[in-house]
Amino acid sequence: MARPQDSDKPAFPILIGDIGGTNARFWILTDVFGEPQQFPNIHTADYDTIDAAIQAEVLDKTAQRPKSAILAIAGPIEGDEIPLTNCDWVVRPKQLIDDLGFSDVLVINDFEAQALAVASLPEHYRDPIGPVTTAPVFSRVVLGPGTGLGVAGLVHAQETWFPVPGEGGHVDLGPRSDRDYQVFPHIERIEGRVSAEQILCGRGLVNLYRAICMADGIEPVLSIPADVTAHGLADSNAQAAETLRLFVTYLGRLAGDMALVMMAKGGVYLAGGISQKILPALKRPEFRAGFEDKAPHSALMKHIPTFVVTHPQAALAGLASFARTPQHFGIATEGRRWRR
Repeated sequence: MARPQDSDKPAFPILIGDIGGTNARFWILTDVFGEPQQFPNIHTADYDTIDAAIQAEVLDKTAQRPKSAILAIAGPIEGDEIPLTNCDWVVRPKQLIDDLGFSDVLVINDFEAQALAVASLPEHYRDPIGPVTTAPVFSRVVLGPGTGLGVAGLVHAQETWFPVPGEGGHVDLGPRSDRDYQVFPHIERIEGRVSAEQILCGRGLVNLYRAICMADGIEPVLSIPADVTAHGLADSNAQAAETLRLFVTYLGRLAGDMALVMMAKGGVYLAGGISQKILPALKRPEFRAGFEDKAPHSALMKHIPTFVVTHPQAALAGLASFARTPQHFGIATEGRRWRR
């Protein structure tokens, strides 16, 4: 992949955005070296369109007039109209150019942005789970439960980090243990299948909790992810506590699968708000046990480090690194960049 020429780099000021199913976050970078201008988080449900949200919550509140925009969105990018997977917004780059005055709009996957963060953030923004090992400069995986479940790879070659986007959150997730076989029949299916995202995300926590209650023959009393998490961490509700144990076990299994797919000897990184909130549960034995239980390659898995990314705005930090020094990263822009 050719390195970007100076004339091909996005022009400052640059609006960068991390747009998920529930929240949207924006910064403006005025130049290569300056601190970003930060804006409060936006609830996607509060605005009918991303255009209206950017206008009201960003452009109307600053004298800066961004020339370029780099947006990381939770969903696959195909064509000129890009729907998000877990909210009603549709990103229309040509309309952003016509209506909001941008001359250059690049749209990438939200977990590409998380991968950019993993490639560029200092070590103090990663908290190790399990054995403390230095992550070598080898392939890595980043995944994280949030409104949905994002997954991306990160390959290092020719002194350049190449994020590899994907939709790994939608792979099948199946039962293994006797307890799994009691619980899984009660997991809500999508067209006959249980995908990882049906369990390993915010609503998935509730799905799993309800399935455990049904397997135990009791009525669920919790209905929102935060309550399941709080009671699980406090061990104040038996089904919520088991929900967290199974959640981190299944997350460990999936993380191990992705590590094998990418041969991610450089480590697996858990991103997103849920990973940070359940850090005490992740540090218990279940996550690493699920991660390492990959016969005939269990010995290999023991040497792959796992981390939680602790930066509060990791995706934006990754986008900022790319915006400032795009020559350090291999981002494919074909079909994902629109210019006036």
